[in-house]
Amino acid sequence: MPLYEHVMIARQDLSNTQAEGLIEHFGAVLSDNGGKLVDQEYWGVKTMAYKINKNRKGHYAFLRTDAPAPAVQEMERLMRLHDDVMRVLTIKVDEHKEGPSVQMQKRDERDNRRERR
Repeated sequence: MPLYEHVMIARQDLSNTQAEGLIEHFGAVLSDNGGKLVDQEYWGVKTMAYKINKNRKGHYAFLRTDAPAPAVQEMERLMRLHDDVMRVLTIKVDEHKEGPSVQMQKRDERDNRRERR
């Protein structure tokens, strides 16, 4: 099956548990349609470069999936219809990289800098 990476931005007024619940919900949609959620990362609330729907910030989430194209299309369709999801980006990749994404690596580097001080 093809491999995909998704980045989702949810509204800023959601709680962290609600934002993580969205990840679980869309992972269930994938599994119902024959796909599999390989990995998920919740990046937290981040400031965006420009306003989207009058929001300056949003909850960012990163998903790695192994799913057939119809399952991904259904998940994207439901994401675009969901009121709490502002943007979705899906990219087809040849292979998933092991370990955390670049965003999570940056967070680890910041923590290391704080410890040195």
